[in-house]
Amino acid sequence: MFNLSALDIGVMVFYAIAIIAYGLYKGKRESSEEYFLGGRSMTWPIVGISLFAANISSSTLVGLAGDAYKTNVHVFNYEWLAVVVLIVFAIFFMPFYIKSQVYTMPEFLERRYDSRSRYYFSFITLVGNVIVDTAAGLYVGMLVLKLVFPETETWLIITILAVAAAAYTIPGGLSSVIHTEVIQAILLVIGSCILTYYCYDAVGGWDALLAKLTEMKGTPPVMDKTTDEIFSLVRPIGSVDYEGNEFMSWRGLLFGAPILGFYFWANNQFMVQRVLSAKDLNHGRWGALFAGFLKLPVLFIMVLPGVFAIVMFSDLDLTALNYNDCDNLADCPNMTYPVLLFQLLPSGLLGLVLAGLLAAMMSSVSATFNSASTLITMDFIQKARPDMTSKELVRAGQISTIVLVVLAAAWAPQIERFGSLFQYLQLVLAFICPPVVAVFVLGLFWKRASANGAFAALMVGFSIAIFLLLSNIYDISPYVNDIHFLDRAALLLLICAIVHIAVSLQTEGPSKAVIANYTWRKSVWTEETEELKALPWYQNYRILSLILLTITIALVAWWW
Repeated sequence: MFNLSALDIGVMVFYAIAIIAYGLYKGKRESSEEYFLGGRSMTWPIVGISLFAANISSSTLVGLAGDAYKTNVHVFNYEWLAVVVLIVFAIFFMPFYIKSQVYTMPEFLERRYDSRSRYYFSFITLVGNVIVDTAAGLYVGMLVLKLVFPETETWLIITILAVAAAAYTIPGGLSSVIHTEVIQAILLVIGSCILTYYCYDAVGGWDALLAKLTEMKGTPPVMDKTTDEIFSLVRPIGSVDYEGNEFMSWRGLLFGAPILGFYFWANNQFMVQRVLSAKDLNHGRWGALFAGFLKLPVLFIMVLPGVFAIVMFSDLDLTALNYNDCDNLADCPNMTYPVLLFQLLPSGLLGLVLAGLLAAMMSSVSATFNSASTLITMDFIQKARPDMTSKELVRAGQISTIVLVVLAAAWAPQIERFGSLFQYLQLVLAFICPPVVAVFVLGLFWKRASANGAFAALMVGFSIAIFLLLSNIYDISPYVNDIHFLDRAALLLLICAIVHIAVSLQTEGPSKAVIANYTWRKSVWTEETEELKALPWYQNYRILSLILLTITIALVAWWW
């Protein structure tokens, strides 16, 4: 049975009340800059932990365990790739974002191109925030609480969770979000370490895990995989899991996954807003690198528990635990993480780790509420009414958050239609990301990239993405659906880049002022080299980037 003791419930209630109170205490809302960007005063540890917490949300935590049950450590490819993306982001893109003093990523796109690109990107980011980040977080919270309170209506659970997350976000703004994320990230990591220990102990150690996986060969989810393949990051092209879904191949790893990662870390308002809150460029860069460093232990404390679940619970009858949506984990991989918690952790610790899981949900949901309300306020409301005062903008942001709460709560139950939660997250991103990434990359590194070229690429990419999404849902084109979603992302990026280049060459290019302020050039690197000479090595982000990259390469090589 999925039951909670009075002690567990007490721990969870106490934590919920404490975190909301702390968020309200840390809130800043005197001006629009304080409300939406925390007064641009955050130091690098806060920025880094906030980035990590926003990324390793409850949806990612549950998604990683569930996908690890299906695809094993293979899913960690998305995590270590984030380190590479963050290094590129810190070197090339972040200086232009922070020095421009923008509030939003669409605002930056308008400065490089024009208002058409800004409005499109604002719209698509809002859609992504609602159906990917916010709704997925609420879905995970519902998934866990539904186990404990099976008779409670789904809509009621989601509504309660959404209201709880908005309780400190609406009054306090980004400062509340970031400071609560730091607390919640610490609790999340502690809880993950505790769960990993109990998994290791329950299986009987590493050798026992390998022996049991060998014995299970030929049965789901192991099937015909050897233990070397189970613990390998890279699979041959055409390899499939027990449901027939194709693994990420080396081709998807090189060309598809980086597109998703780049959009998420370097273009997505939800994440970049934390960097924009940094007190200066150095703190933003150090924070991004720190977030990358925190991603590496995820393999051991968040991915491996999903592999442990294969030998512990592959034959577990979920219906005997009063969970009637499916019979076992092979049919319902999203249940992997909740099953690990309820089956392994003792009373008290269960409440603490569940509090961490729900804290992660609140963290991600509150962050998306704030970033989406920033987009609505600064990219639409302020443009329509430029005479609004700073306090009026804050109020508009608070009202926008309330609307977003309703929309996200309405969409969250639909996620069950997509099977694996992690697959849902990556699939939607694969359709949204490529046009935006193409426009940002060409805009920064190609002086000739024009506003008309950018808008044409975004429109073509949007049209193709809509077709791909509808085809995936309604099976319009089985041939297209058979192409791995990462390969589709790479092809979509290529098409958008070609359209952008072709139209740009036929239309008027940007002004000299735009080229000077928003395109990368060799002199930027040269000038920065001189500035870095005045810093000790441990504050030189280039040296820190090299150290982080070396650690990442060593880890990936070991698990290759």
